[in-house]
Amino acid sequence: MLHIREAIVVEGRYDKNTLSQVVDTLILETGGFRSGFQIFKDPEKMILLDRAARRRGLVVFTDSDGAGFVIRNRIKGVIPAQYLKHAYIPDIYGKERRKRRPGREGKLGVEGMSTRVLVEALRRGGATFLGEAEAPSTRRPVTKADLFSAGLSGTPEASSRRAALLKALDLPERLSPNAMLEVLNALYGYE
Repeated sequence: MLHIREAIVVEGRYDKNTLSQVVDTLILETGGFRSGFQIFKDPEKMILLDRAARRRGLVVFTDSDGAGFVIRNRIKGVIPAQYLKHAYIPDIYGKERRKRRPGREGKLGVEGMSTRVLVEALRRGGATFLGEAEAPSTRRPVTKADLFSAGLSGTPEASSRRAALLKALDLPERLSPNAMLEVLNALYGYE
């Protein structure tokens, strides 16, 4: 079992159960989509997430479907960015074992990912694995000008190029250009 400093927020109890078999840390649930987006209706839940984020940091680890991005954006809008890290699972199509049919978008969620994919996503998201030395970052950040010069923004083909890059990097297809820039800098850097 891997030990992580930050708390992790996931959508629902099945995500929490899957992740708790891989990492030892505080794992909080938002209540997910089916329960009416509790995160929007329950101010106490947001207070709890904010408190956890300020004390130990918070990794937002939602599904890569539309509902997951709505929840992720809600958290980003309420909790200061310096306390947040974002882990993204790749777009993998299929259905979870417990479900009769795939979700609306046909993508696997956190609960459907393998241990290897979950750990890799947490590492790329910047989670602090306790007992491992942290290497100082010397990465050059990616800028909007870099995206433009690479043809990833500002051209008619930019959308399809971004989609190809996101697919090659196993990142969700729903990332906007600004969100993609944020993720590229958090996970990779210019090189």
